[in-house]
Amino acid sequence: MTATTQSTNPPPPTQTYSISGTIAPATDSSGATITLSGVTSKTATADTSGNYDFTGLAGGTYVVTPSKPGFTFSPSSQSVTISTSDATAVNFTAAALQAHSATLNWTASTTTVVGYDIYRGTTAGGPYILLNSSPVQGETYTDTTVQSGETYFYVTAAVDSSGNQSVYSNEVQAVIP
Repeated sequence: MTATTQSTNPPPPTQTYSISGTIAPATDSSGATITLSGVTSKTATADTSGNYDFTGLAGGTYVVTPSKPGFTFSPSSQSVTISTSDATAVNFTAAALQAHSATLNWTASTTTVVGYDIYRGTTAGGPYILLNSSPVQGETYTDTTVQSGETYFYVTAAVDSSGNQSVYSNEVQAVIP
């Protein structure tokens, strides 16, 4: 009887890769969430210098997408294929969204009122929607819900102690850049 020996060589180690990059400027990107989707899905957080990395990745194609409330990113995402080496310099640029508002001022009613209702429309002449939940005190109102690139039309109505409204004021237009 002869004994046979079988050689058991361990399988070669699985090759893994990484994807890394920077989001600039660091002041806007710190804390940004970077989402990796594809062969594997992961998330990372940009450090205080705007750097991020994903390690231990199998070869394949991935999509890298940064996000942070109040910011836009250029490009909005990037497709990365890794098969023979790490992918470095998968970089993005962050830009803060500009907050817009429209501030309205009007002359006080000559009759006794408890406040004013503020209405907004997207078409001259209405229809309008009520913006406030209770009458606005004073003669100023700031609409912080406007969107960039839109045009809005506003009217006000005085409200008396019984909840009765006056006719609408003259309409004013606000063009949001």
